[in-house]
Amino acid sequence: MPVDPHIAAVLSMLDQAGMPPMYEGTAEAGRDQYLALTHGSRAPEHVVQVGSSEDRTVPGSEGDLKARVYRPEGEGPFPTVIFFHGGGWVIGDLDTHDNMARNVCKGSSAVVVSVDYRLAPEHPFPAAADDAVASARWIAQHLDEFGGDQRLGLVGDSAGGNLAAVVAQVLHADGTALVAQFLIYPAVDAEGEYPSRVENAKGYFLEKDTMDWFYGHYAGAWDDAKNARLSPLHADLTGLPPAVVVTAEFDPLRDEGEAYGEALRAAGVAADVHRYDGMIHGFFDMGAISPAAQKAIDESSARFGELLRG
Repeated sequence: MPVDPHIAAVLSMLDQAGMPPMYEGTAEAGRDQYLALTHGSRAPEHVVQVGSSEDRTVPGSEGDLKARVYRPEGEGPFPTVIFFHGGGWVIGDLDTHDNMARNVCKGSSAVVVSVDYRLAPEHPFPAAADDAVASARWIAQHLDEFGGDQRLGLVGDSAGGNLAAVVAQVLHADGTALVAQFLIYPAVDAEGEYPSRVENAKGYFLEKDTMDWFYGHYAGAWDDAKNARLSPLHADLTGLPPAVVVTAEFDPLRDEGEAYGEALRAAGVAADVHRYDGMIHGFFDMGAISPAAQKAIDESSARFGELLRG
């Protein structure tokens, strides 16, 4: 099917604006551009309402990290979900993904702890993965401060989906109990060759050249593209928690996300893999402009909530 018409209109507007490609600029310029496109363009009435939110810190691998805790309406205890934002490990922060975290909180009825890990190129691989693991280990030991019971899940989009997948593998190896993972168009195979990377290489928000720019900043000096903390598809997936894996039709990352879902199933892990036709990379933050995107957000978040509750 064609690109959702509401999203197509935004793509056309961005094209006509004539902004230089992100991959031609600096990381700092990319961060400013992304923040303006997300948090900076969001009208107050489009902020998803949750019970409450508060900023705090959690320990990372080399110091405290900023975090934001979202609590749903109603009385707990609730499951606790650790959220890692996308942005190619280079751009993105708590504010760019504020509404996404709110949607997950509301849609899954869980306390969401959004963690702001260190970014590349200032902090290249494996800094983000190390921060994600360290923060998740600490949160897992302090669930009474968050959701209030022992149900723990993981969620992330794009590069954050990569980190959520990595954390699921490491915490499982630790013996930490996890009940579910929610991987939203995750980046899981650094040097894999997939048709979607060719078919959707240009014109659909995330472009192949931008992906290369992200990977270059994050892991350009790393010589093992199959390292499991960079490419979690290449790990042993046996025993991992059940997953909801979401992909988008017009996304360069579509095929590797679906390959990860199939690899989970092959390892005996229950995986609900759903491709949303007409959607592009980033649609999880486009509910305010696209009813179809919001429907996909609501559906997938609800499925994740069902996994959290068994």
